[in-house]
Amino acid sequence: MRPGMRHANAVTHTASKGVMSKRNAPRSSDQEVMQHLSRSQIFRDYERAFSEAMGLPLNIRGHDSWSPAHHGKEDSDSLASILARFNKARAACLRAQTDASREPDSTTRTVTWFAGLSESAVPVYVGDHILGFLETGEVMLKNPTKKHFATITRQLREWGYKTDWARLERAYFRTCVLSPDRYRAMLRLLSIFAQHLSILSNQLVVRREKDESASMARARQFIEKHQAEPLSLGRVAHAANISRHYFCKMFKKATGIHFIDYLSRVRVEKSKTLLLNPNSRISETAFASGFQSMTNFNRAFKRIVGRSPTQFRKSLPKLRRSV
Repeated sequence: MRPGMRHANAVTHTASKGVMSKRNAPRSSDQEVMQHLSRSQIFRDYERAFSEAMGLPLNIRGHDSWSPAHHGKEDSDSLASILARFNKARAACLRAQTDASREPDSTTRTVTWFAGLSESAVPVYVGDHILGFLETGEVMLKNPTKKHFATITRQLREWGYKTDWARLERAYFRTCVLSPDRYRAMLRLLSIFAQHLSILSNQLVVRREKDESASMARARQFIEKHQAEPLSLGRVAHAANISRHYFCKMFKKATGIHFIDYLSRVRVEKSKTLLLNPNSRISETAFASGFQSMTNFNRAFKRIVGRSPTQFRKSLPKLRRSV
């Protein structure tokens, strides 16, 4: 390992009681919850208070999205921002962060990367899996020294980098320094806030699932009532009072099948009931069920039931049939 580069020095803290550390694959709805949290008043208020108290930026990010920059919130003259422009220094940061994000059974991940900069991420849970992280800005846990800075510049020169060394030195010596005790206290504060955000995340998920259930109930009722009419996905989405795109995704999630297939199955089930009447013609049954052609009716019926409408009717016991 080259001087000045403490690669992937990950420090992890034991999970607090009552927080499950099981990590499932990220879910499609996580991004929506994360966006809501990042725009919430509680996060904006806490971010402002934290930055004023600690002099550090605070970011909330999704799982598996490490970055050395704080999404435009960082000081462009900070040591971390200057080093992030160097590919090898940036790679060291990302490798350390990636290693830390893979640490199992931990609530807080702290990484120390090139130049002795440390940063932490405190996980925010939704249910039993990690939704994302509260991410701090870079700090030093030891006082900067001329000797250490000389080691950093020597390493950068060996890599062939040219920069404003006076500017780099100013950035190095004005980097925020926290004692280990104060740093641990800061992380404890973030852990408490992360628990509040986890509670909010769970409330958002429950509320969304409740809203989705109500929307799906409206959609199913509308289909049942109007199945004999021409029905488009857009018409049903409008009846459910949600956008066409979201309805398509939500309907597949709720039913396990696409809208067109579901509609065909509803209509076929209706036709099976009508076929119980021996005096009804199969063609009448098809159109009364909502099919616009006999070809489509026969194809859908055989695909779903496993036999043609005629074969199905013949299998019915003790009925006088008229086709």
